[in-house]
Amino acid sequence: MNSIFRKVLFALPAAFAVAWLTASAAVGETVSVGMGGNAYVLSGEGAKVSNAGLGVRGGTTAVSGVFFSLEKPQKDVLLSLKARGNAVLEVLCGNEKFRVRVDGEDYRTYPLGKADFSKAGYQRAEIRATGGGEAEISELRLDGVEGGTNFVRDFEPYWGRRGASVNIGYVVPQDCDVEYFYNEAFVPEGEDALGTYAMACGFAEGYFGMQVNSPTERRVLFSVWSPFDTDDPKSVPAGSRVVPVRKGEGVRIGEFGNEGAGGQSFLRYPWRAGTVYKFLVRVRPLEGGNSEYTGYFFAPEEGAWRLIASFVRPQTQTWVKRPYSFLENFSPEHGWRKRRAVFSNQWARGKDGKWTELTSCLYACDETGNKKMRVDYAGGVSPDGKRFWLKNCGFFDGLVEPGKLFSREASGRAPEIDFAALEKLGVPAEAGTGI
Repeated sequence: MNSIFRKVLFALPAAFAVAWLTASAAVGETVSVGMGGNAYVLSGEGAKVSNAGLGVRGGTTAVSGVFFSLEKPQKDVLLSLKARGNAVLEVLCGNEKFRVRVDGEDYRTYPLGKADFSKAGYQRAEIRATGGGEAEISELRLDGVEGGTNFVRDFEPYWGRRGASVNIGYVVPQDCDVEYFYNEAFVPEGEDALGTYAMACGFAEGYFGMQVNSPTERRVLFSVWSPFDTDDPKSVPAGSRVVPVRKGEGVRIGEFGNEGAGGQSFLRYPWRAGTVYKFLVRVRPLEGGNSEYTGYFFAPEEGAWRLIASFVRPQTQTWVKRPYSFLENFSPEHGWRKRRAVFSNQWARGKDGKWTELTSCLYACDETGNKKMRVDYAGGVSPDGKRFWLKNCGFFDGLVEPGKLFSREASGRAPEIDFAALEKLGVPAEAGTGI
């Protein structure tokens, strides 16, 4: 768009400009990309995303972005913002830079101009407020879109902004009662964004892996769900509570909610991107209708196994069932940052003491991915054929559809573990006692 046209557009009344540009837009669909589920603050301060939309303040350093995916390249797409307030906004999208004044207490549609998108896949519109004033933006509108689009719509913004969670479920022989599940995992350098949870050893009643909790804190987390169906741990009846039995040095014990409820343990540990860590879960039935769940963690920096915790889950008689791994982002504000996890050398040890290598897995994702709210997720086998990998968030192109069966080369390297020494680790634990 030439500069003279931009100046004329900037001076036009909003309603007249919308009618003028819409009439000249290419034939196609009108798409409204809501800020609540698709926008992020990319850098600086002075902007905030809520379910209602994106709030920006002039004279600040904040740069925000809204993301959407196009099925095919586009030409002459008319862009508009639905906004209210009093501020001048600069928008960079489709290699075009626009400037528009928002002026009014009620939401109105403010035209930006036309843009081309030279490639299919994910696109980004950057927004910043200049000068003074404030504005609230509810949506970015695209008129004249041809082909399909993907973005968060008719979906809970919280889950959409987190991004799709991806997982792999390992294939275990049906006649095997698995007592121990072993896995090795690492997060590549530069793929350990805040909010990353690389979960290595999952099982039917819980999960075990490593997280990035803040710029200065990382954790190894081991959790077991209660058999009582609730998101409120305080509502779990006494007879259905997961009870901590033992814990390792420096481990905190507590409860969790919001995604089911149960017993939780974590160790604050500065695990490093690019370093391979080992995880071992033991599940076994006990007398009295209960089962015991224990998580062990091996860090090469220390050269020894650590006990994270051991829990007893009531109303349960089981061994390890449905072993799996996943990669998720638990921080909605960081769902625009890429992340990846790599898993290798999976083994299952039966109650008879025999190791079985797990070389196949079924790849899947959650509802965010299944409903195509986000299409920036993938999984596969490493180029050398020895590892499985998962990738999500970051608005990358290269979707790998769920439902695929992956297989890796067998390593033949069964874990060498002194199980008698593991039994001696830790001290008695009580819920709520912390460290």
